[in-house]
Amino acid sequence: MTEQIWTHIPIMAPQIADYLLTNFEGTYIDGTLGLGGHTKYFLSHLGARARVLGFDKDEEALKMAQERVNDPRLSVFHKSYTESPAVLKELGLEGADGALFDLGLSSYQLDNPARGFSLLRDGPLDMRFDKQNPLSAAVIVNTWTMAELERVLTQYGEERNATKIALAIMRARKEAPIETTERLKAVVETVYGPKRGKTYPATQTFQALRIACNRELESVEQLLTSLADIIKPGGRAAILTFHSLEDRLVKTHFKALAQSGGWKLVTKHALAPEYEEVRQNRRSRSAKLRVIERVKK
Repeated sequence: MTEQIWTHIPIMAPQIADYLLTNFEGTYIDGTLGLGGHTKYFLSHLGARARVLGFDKDEEALKMAQERVNDPRLSVFHKSYTESPAVLKELGLEGADGALFDLGLSSYQLDNPARGFSLLRDGPLDMRFDKQNPLSAAVIVNTWTMAELERVLTQYGEERNATKIALAIMRARKEAPIETTERLKAVVETVYGPKRGKTYPATQTFQALRIACNRELESVEQLLTSLADIIKPGGRAAILTFHSLEDRLVKTHFKALAQSGGWKLVTKHALAPEYEEVRQNRRSRSAKLRVIERVKK
């Protein structure tokens, strides 16, 4: 696992830094540290007494991030960002000056076929951020009921052919367990036919399973309801989303917070990466950034 193998381009890093880094000697949270790209950029613009608390459920990525950032101002935690209020309390901090929550997958997770996220190369049907999590995509596909599979595909994948795909999965697993990404892709292709154009037919199925086994939407909802325990007055929270389910949650909750009077929207609409960034990094094309500030009292 070297720098040459796992490349990582932090999405919208300059824009996020401009919005988030309001106190150059402050405390910041990187709620999804990944390979440390955003944190490394932030620290290059922060003072000597600043600190970043980096959270990630992926222990392998956490270790690589620590090596890449290589800065004593970074403290890492093998925990979900939902545990950041407890960590702040343990450290005796009233809150953070800013927090970034990048809800996308890291390059390492996407590019490593052994993790089971990729549609491009065969690997075990895993998709867990935290390998201590007993619920993998394979467990869902091979043990959940037809109704449960249909619900997950509809709710988390917004899959229009959820019933047909769930039925195809039920039939296929009777023949043999579905244990690899290629086998699952092939099952979905029995419904859609082979890939046409740039999008794989199984894209929404993979998204749905990943969200389900990592309880991603539940984590986002928990995060949004605990922002006041994370951000101190005058501080800001920035959230990067990559699909409509998450963005709708963030948009709705940010609007409610702003109407409550304790917060104000820093970005009234979602911001997207600039054309040049998308040209250089296609993975940024679906990113949406929203920023909110806790009003000083």
